[in-house]
Amino acid sequence: MRQVTFSSQSLDVISSLPQMEQLALVEKISSLSGDILLEKRADIGRFARKGKTYYRVRLDDFRIYMERNEAALHCQYILGKNTFQDFMIRCNLPSSEEAVIEKHQSFWDYLDSLRKK
Repeated sequence: MRQVTFSSQSLDVISSLPQMEQLALVEKISSLSGDILLEKRADIGRFARKGKTYYRVRLDDFRIYMERNEAALHCQYILGKNTFQDFMIRCNLPSSEEAVIEKHQSFWDYLDSLRKK
């Protein structure tokens, strides 16, 4: 088990949940290890954005986006499943449309605004 850190967006989502759901979600996130993220599993995805590798973990009705480093797992975003925000992050279009979206600074500003909430 690794240390898990949370962005302000992630903390806001967790704090908005009832206490029992908070505990269950944090327990599930904390139980993830760096090795689990490297395994090929149906509930864990991996993609790169701006030179960083993000892991997408499906837990119940949430989609958790995290980064892995030597010291900790950093939870960047906690989003509801099937939400527009989740779609925007996980959208891996096979054509150049993905590159067009990523080139727009407003896309990255939007993601940063979610983290700052």
